[in-house]
Amino acid sequence: MGRVVMVGRGPTRAGGLVLSILIILTSEDCRAQKGDGCGPSLLGPTSGTLSSLGYPRTYPNNTVCEWEITVPRGNRVHFRFAELDIEDSDCQVNYLRLYNGIGPDRSEIVKYCGLGLKLEQLIESSGHQVTVQFMSGTHHRGRGFYLSFSLTEHTDLITCLDKGADFPEAEFSKYCPAGCLTSKEEISGTIPNGYRESSPLCIAAIHAGVVSNTVGGKIHVVSSKGIPHYEGTLANNVTSTGGTLSNSLFTFRTSGCLGALGLGTRSVADSQLTASSVWEWNGKWAATGARLKNVGRPWAPAHSDQQQFLQVDLKRERNITGIITTGSTMREYQYYVSAYRVLYSYNGQQWQSYRETNSTKDKVFQGNINYLHEVRNNFIPPIEARFIRINPLLWHQRIVLKLELFGCPIPPVRAGTRMITRVYPTSRSKRPPRLGLTTATPDIRNTTMPPHLENGMALIAVLVPVLAIILTGLILTVVCACHCKNRKQSTDGTYDLPHWDRTDWWKSMKQLLPSKMVDTDETVRYSSSEVGRLTGRGAVPILHAEPAEYAQPLVSGVTTLGARSTFKPDEGPEPGYSDPDLYDAPISHPYAEPLPASGAEYATPIVVDMSQPTAVCSFMGPSSMLTKPETATLGRSAYDTPKNVTGQVTPTEDLTYQVPQNSTQKS
Repeated sequence: MGRVVMVGRGPTRAGGLVLSILIILTSEDCRAQKGDGCGPSLLGPTSGTLSSLGYPRTYPNNTVCEWEITVPRGNRVHFRFAELDIEDSDCQVNYLRLYNGIGPDRSEIVKYCGLGLKLEQLIESSGHQVTVQFMSGTHHRGRGFYLSFSLTEHTDLITCLDKGADFPEAEFSKYCPAGCLTSKEEISGTIPNGYRESSPLCIAAIHAGVVSNTVGGKIHVVSSKGIPHYEGTLANNVTSTGGTLSNSLFTFRTSGCLGALGLGTRSVADSQLTASSVWEWNGKWAATGARLKNVGRPWAPAHSDQQQFLQVDLKRERNITGIITTGSTMREYQYYVSAYRVLYSYNGQQWQSYRETNSTKDKVFQGNINYLHEVRNNFIPPIEARFIRINPLLWHQRIVLKLELFGCPIPPVRAGTRMITRVYPTSRSKRPPRLGLTTATPDIRNTTMPPHLENGMALIAVLVPVLAIILTGLILTVVCACHCKNRKQSTDGTYDLPHWDRTDWWKSMKQLLPSKMVDTDETVRYSSSEVGRLTGRGAVPILHAEPAEYAQPLVSGVTTLGARSTFKPDEGPEPGYSDPDLYDAPISHPYAEPLPASGAEYATPIVVDMSQPTAVCSFMGPSSMLTKPETATLGRSAYDTPKNVTGQVTPTEDLTYQVPQNSTQKS
């Protein structure tokens, strides 16, 4: 535009050095602002901020101010209000008015007054020139106004007072206007840890080195969970304060060109550090001591004047995006530099001073405010150079300096498929102009060397198939081992008694085995060969009765049983696991042989021989059994006998039968 009003804000700590720079560049035919009621303002080429005199305190009586804004032709201007607090009921004496155009041909866009007005909408001009007029008469209260403007292409324009907590999105982009250092708002936090949610976004972006106060620009914000404590630092002429725990914080996405260039890690050799002179008092204060984390004496020149400098040779051109400085860091020597210039060169012979965009003045950087704490400044746009010089302008007691540079390599320029390395002539007159241009954002993230990904990708391409084959082989081996183990168990396996006890076959066998064997030998195991012999024989009739009902024989005093009895004799030791003949006896064993298939269909009769050496069982057709008479008074036990074909009971003196007892009978 040809005219800029810039106000810088220095550190706010007590005892700190305050640097305020006021630059007014006017065009030949008109001034950017006129009147006695203009507050701190900045009119940048594409954006800016305006405020009333005294803001955020009450504006004075009977004042006037006009700002004339011109943007490139073909563009329009829009405004967003951060605050509008003007005391008046009819906008006759105190008001803010916006006009399309400049001079006598201008036309009114809108006129505002009132206390505590909330204006959320954007106000847009019809052309590339706008006049903002503020009038004040007699009043008693009111803070005035504070607003931002930009080109209409920046539809996401915000004000200098918008805070991180005002935007609930986890990630978002906004456009910050130039001149937000005119705000008195405080921020809390620093990079890379982040800023407290209550901090104004645009002021934090200036502190972080994301945008320049004189130009403004786009910011990309990421919100995340808060931290217990926020550090306070001085950076880019903005002092942040310490803060306590908050629910959330925000950080900024950057190009990533913020890697240290090697002074602290000593990748920059001692021979690459030189100085105009060296102080020799109680030892040398050489240039090699100027490394930021160096323990010992820093660099100090022999004379403290504005002709002294410290020079760094980076051996090749770099994108230099920032610098951090400290004082002596020694309590006994509390020296530091409070303001300095930065010069750069491509060949070490022709030097240029760093200037901000659209400025004709050398930029003066805020230095340290004590001998101990670090102060950061960012270069927006970045410096492209091989040599850097730090030229102290102000200092405390004596010039003493430590520093670190930040940046990244300059990516080569591609022309088609060929790589072209930029080579600049040594002549200063033939060199392309560097001022007023914004360096293209390099695609490098927080490192001084480009990442090497080709070897890693090749290694991954080989390892993934090999690991897949090995894993498949292990799975097949485990499956085969389990399969073989299961086959072996199915061939030579044993069967537990509880398993057979759950089957109908075992329930039938329990009726034929002695009760002691059933009750006490729960863990008897059968081999597969014996199970095969048992299952291969004739079918065994199934008796639906509880196992507990088949107890010991009901006849007492009997010492021997018939050949067909299914009960075990009382005499003799009980067989154990060591008895080899318990279950390996021949099929004709009296304790394992079931009744022949031609026998009776009802329960197996038990023949008790009371007088003869053997007993004979007689089986008839299917019939019901008679229960034992409860009033029997016979000399010997009498039991129900089988019926004949005609249904008549055929008593036999020689045969006595035992039938299963129900749950109410007692033996």
